[in-house]
Amino acid sequence: MTPIIAFGEALVDMLSSHLGEDRDGPETFTPYAGGAPANVAVACARLGMTSRFLGMLGDDHFGDFLARELAAHGVDVTGVVRTQKARTALAFVSRDASGERTFDFYRPPAADLLYRTEHLPAGVFADPAIVHLCSNSLTEPDIAETTLAITEMAQRSGSLVSVDANLRHNLWPDHRIDVGLVTRLIDQADLIKLSAEELDALRGDHPRNDWLAERLAAGARLIVITDGPAEVTAHTTNGAVTMTPPPVKAIDTTAGGDAFIGGLLAALGGHDWQQEGWQYDAAFIDRALTLACRCGAHAVTRPGAYAALPRRDDVID
Repeated sequence: MTPIIAFGEALVDMLSSHLGEDRDGPETFTPYAGGAPANVAVACARLGMTSRFLGMLGDDHFGDFLARELAAHGVDVTGVVRTQKARTALAFVSRDASGERTFDFYRPPAADLLYRTEHLPAGVFADPAIVHLCSNSLTEPDIAETTLAITEMAQRSGSLVSVDANLRHNLWPDHRIDVGLVTRLIDQADLIKLSAEELDALRGDHPRNDWLAERLAAGARLIVITDGPAEVTAHTTNGAVTMTPPPVKAIDTTAGGDAFIGGLLAALGGHDWQQEGWQYDAAFIDRALTLACRCGAHAVTRPGAYAALPRRDDVID
């Protein structure tokens, strides 16, 4: 089974006690371990993959909390660096009645933005792996340079590169996403995961099918588009297939997308993805999307991120 290496931010989600219009009583916030790449590392570990997280945490209480939680869920944290130069990032999370979230980030400054290539463990890319990243490590020039450099190292090692757009406008200066920079990262990926909303944000006025064709021409083998509880669409140069996720009542969508991509990467980790044309194996893609959809559906029925992510027995018959 191929190991997963996730790079980027780990942060603490401070989840509001208020849900939708229910504002009775004082609002309190419960800390949950989170951060999109860290969530994916945990999702893969809980599904039985060998999983490693690369990132930087503050030398503070919340950094201790995240390091403990990652390790407790089976993630290799030997690539986690601690610093006293910045604090661990926080995200205050509010939810509406359907579990959809809004975020108020306390980042920047934050420790995860200080990670550099010199912090990489020796030999981390000695063997091919599945390397997962997202756009939240592009929001400042130095961490963007690090992210692109790590992606290039992963490519040279023969690893499969996975990118989840995971756009968060309020992490970018003036809330303006650098679409060109995000597209540059996406175009280094073998596997791209986007929500329908993110696809629209990145393509702008460009026709949807043309934009997808350009990403496939740039080297993407598989592009997967999610849309909450609606159909998932997977695109290759041979066309597209769709799948409808299991119907569930969502209470917190915080880790839904990360659980989905974790399931997809777990399926890839157990498959011969180094074989040319794996993306055209219809039976494999069906199994992989089924697992991913089940993982995403499971996660949104529970609060928080790490603890909401399924184990194999939760999603595999």
